[in-house]
Amino acid sequence: MIQEIAGGVCAPKGFRANGVHCGIRKNKIKKDLALIVADKKCATACVYTTNLVKGAPILVTQKNVADGFAQAVIVNSGNANTCNANGMEIAEEMCRLVEEHTGIPHSDVVVASTGVIGQKLSIDPIANGMGELVKGLGDNSTAAAEAIMTTDTVIKEVSFSFELDGKAVRIGAICKGVGMICPNMATMLMFITTDADISPAMLRKAILADVKDSLNMLSVDRDTSTNDTLCIMASGLAGNREIVASGKDFRCFCDALHRVTSTLCRMLAADGEGATKLIECRVSGAKSKKDARLAAKSVINSNLLKAALFGADANWGRVLCALGYSGAKIDVDKIAVAFKSRLGELPVCDSGRGIEFSEETAKKVLSENEIVIDVQLNDGRGTAVAWGCDLTYDYVKINGDYRT
Repeated sequence: MIQEIAGGVCAPKGFRANGVHCGIRKNKIKKDLALIVADKKCATACVYTTNLVKGAPILVTQKNVADGFAQAVIVNSGNANTCNANGMEIAEEMCRLVEEHTGIPHSDVVVASTGVIGQKLSIDPIANGMGELVKGLGDNSTAAAEAIMTTDTVIKEVSFSFELDGKAVRIGAICKGVGMICPNMATMLMFITTDADISPAMLRKAILADVKDSLNMLSVDRDTSTNDTLCIMASGLAGNREIVASGKDFRCFCDALHRVTSTLCRMLAADGEGATKLIECRVSGAKSKKDARLAAKSVINSNLLKAALFGADANWGRVLCALGYSGAKIDVDKIAVAFKSRLGELPVCDSGRGIEFSEETAKKVLSENEIVIDVQLNDGRGTAVAWGCDLTYDYVKINGDYRT
């Protein structure tokens, strides 16, 4: 049984964290530097943005975790350290600062940055803030989660307990991201910790499989960030037999991992820039899993549909339109669509044709802050879920002056 617990990235054994304001951001009440450290070297796996333009921290992290291990994560917000002449130097120096202040080898450090692209970043505020950051290391997952936020309006952290090999195991995470979210990889920044004992190879297998049905199914605005990084670290301190192959324990671990990532996907979508509604598209009856994923993601990505749901307009034709250009193999004459919320269910389409419905009921159902679009393709056994949000006036306002 998977149970929600408190603690975030500090819930698993062997992890401490902290977040401080060091001066990268002008607003002194906003934290901008985070650190997660482990008591021992951890099995580590990462997934990164598919954007050809990548932040320098990604290149440094790829080198540092090439052996499948790491022991610390340092992250700054307020500056993406992307397209900077000295970007690699800054990212590498951040790792060296971790070594200087904690003793953890710089080659065992994951480094990440988020914020404005193409803006010079000085190492000085980071260096000046390291003393306070390290001194405050402890059960401070929330402080670390706050320090990686940019335009996020809520802190995003979760943690769960489950059982492996008769041992209590914990897994926790923090993440950030409300814009530039539609990569076929992950969200902007997500850091997961667990005390499960699992080999680097199996950890990587688990996360690569999971993102296909979690973070790859998340979209806010169809943009792909240059700095997207998902990192998972396993301390092995839970005491279970090391997971080195597929089997019952591996499946159990993957279930817990998906609970973390899918929970955070909902939080990320609900907090999309300017969003007022979380939208979840559930597709069933597709010819294949691939077709289900394509269909669900296409619906979530439709700007026309996102705008309609902002206005609580049951314009279901936009759902079929998105399904039609999704690339999925679909028999249009078999499609059924319904909108759902806590206030009821509204069938709007059956066999590819419209159904009469009450506009008053539609307005009531779609005025809630969580909307489900239920799509039944009735042509197979493939299923998928995708998460997104509505498109509002505030999205344009936020991105109209994001840099200035």
